[in-house]
Amino acid sequence: MHSLAFNEPLKGLAAEELRFSSVGPHIELGFIDEAREKFVADSAYLDDRPGSPLRFRTDSNLHQVIRIEERNVNAGELRTELDRRVSEIFSGTTFDLSMFPAGPYDVPDEVGDGHPKLVVLAYDGVSLRSSDDEKEETPQPDETRDGVTLRDSDDHVPELIERIYTRRGAEGAGLRKLRNNVVFVVASESRKEGMREKMRRRLALKALVCPERLTELAAHQQEKVRELETQSERDAAMAILNCYRHVFYPSGGQAKSREPQLTHALIEEEVSSVNPSSGQQQIVQLLRTQNKLRLSKDDPNAPDWIRDQTPLVNGQITTVALRDEFRRAPGLPILIGDDTFVRGIQNGVEQGEYVYRHEGLLYGPGDPKAKIMIDQNAEVLTMGHAKEIGIWPRKTRKPPDHPGPGPGGGGGDPPPPGPRQQTEIKADGVFREALTKVWEQARSLRVDSFSSLKIRIFDPEDAFKLLGLVGQIAKATILVAMTGGYETAGGSAFTMDFNGSLEDSRPVKDFLKAQLRPARSNDVSLTVTLKFEQGLSLDGEAPEKLMERLTRYLSGASADVSAMPAAKAER
Repeated sequence: MHSLAFNEPLKGLAAEELRFSSVGPHIELGFIDEAREKFVADSAYLDDRPGSPLRFRTDSNLHQVIRIEERNVNAGELRTELDRRVSEIFSGTTFDLSMFPAGPYDVPDEVGDGHPKLVVLAYDGVSLRSSDDEKEETPQPDETRDGVTLRDSDDHVPELIERIYTRRGAEGAGLRKLRNNVVFVVASESRKEGMREKMRRRLALKALVCPERLTELAAHQQEKVRELETQSERDAAMAILNCYRHVFYPSGGQAKSREPQLTHALIEEEVSSVNPSSGQQQIVQLLRTQNKLRLSKDDPNAPDWIRDQTPLVNGQITTVALRDEFRRAPGLPILIGDDTFVRGIQNGVEQGEYVYRHEGLLYGPGDPKAKIMIDQNAEVLTMGHAKEIGIWPRKTRKPPDHPGPGPGGGGGDPPPPGPRQQTEIKADGVFREALTKVWEQARSLRVDSFSSLKIRIFDPEDAFKLLGLVGQIAKATILVAMTGGYETAGGSAFTMDFNGSLEDSRPVKDFLKAQLRPARSNDVSLTVTLKFEQGLSLDGEAPEKLMERLTRYLSGASADVSAMPAAKAER
């Protein structure tokens, strides 16, 4: 009624006047303000000039103009532009992109340029219902961690994803080998229409900012439509990422019913809003949070863990086969580039776990750092296997015999032999068995005594028990080394490197015992070194008594044992 006033200054009313005219015992002013704001946002003929009161006009406002333009957007043009923008958002340098595959033949099972595959499923072909979809009848319990919702995937893997993950080639004729080399992204059923609407609005605003259309609008509308067009780019990107929030990635857990072994994760809106134009960045952040992906700058897994989780446990493997294992086995991390892989081998050599061999090069503990090649002629060997086949430690050349008297000879007696060089004696296996082997080898070599005994227990719980036992050994200096770390159930990581006395190690032990029980995983390694200043004599029953004391509660523990013979005095 105010819009029908005769004089122009009397037309319309202010927001305050609207509140006064609506006052009543049961009317909340907040409700009036909310209704007014929604009405203003959707009204087609309300005066939209800056500072204008609430009043109607006979010509359309900008909202009505945009709405008419949205209805004129061609459906084919909308699909083409939306497909292009989805592809653009998920493009990047971390993954090789596979857009809208129809079957296994569209996703190559090959190394290619070394990047893993990111498979984006067509939104009209495969979509999933989110936990916030009101139409979902039986919502599953979710676990949210660092902005990522993890869900049990056994009953939620779409059939197309299963076929691509397990098969390859035309008609899915063969089995996919590089299953740890592919990650899937799927649209949310409840958010597809919102994604289309944002793209429709984006196209409508792009049409309105064309010079020939812009001149048809009032000056204040021209400024507003430019602002809205700029904002629509981010809004469309946000809608795409919020729609493509379902991620499936390979996992090492045992499947409860059947393959594929995939973990299903949901990316929450607050995570995707940080950089909506980079979909690959969101995927990388998710996988790193779940400890599934390693970038070139990240630390590699512990060498003994890599050994036990790959065919390297059999003794030796080529570097190219070991690198492909990270692309094949779902229980291993996905590696971006080869830097982390190379550092893992170098760490294994430096820590005495591996020996590297390439043609004429042999690279072992104590050697200068060597370049690691990834090819069929380069091999990684476990230390135990390298010793078994006799390539480590290196065989030293035997010096030439001292020439005796006679023509061409130097004459005289040969120089007296120097003190015999002592070599470390090693054995591994069950703790008691490993100690027995060390005693037997030492006696067969006629070793009189040991200057030190080094024990490495693989299981942290058993290692902590050992710390309680070695404190009872007299006439021995005890040193403790603890390295590695653990990952909490919440995805947090802790690493450490301790070297010190037995007394100083006890608070560390108590801390670790409390933390490792609820931890999701750990790679804690503990080594105890006993140094005997007067030597540990191998005569009589002294070694056997020591073994009984050390293995009292650890008879079934696995261990590496090494002993250094004491140097014999020159006579």
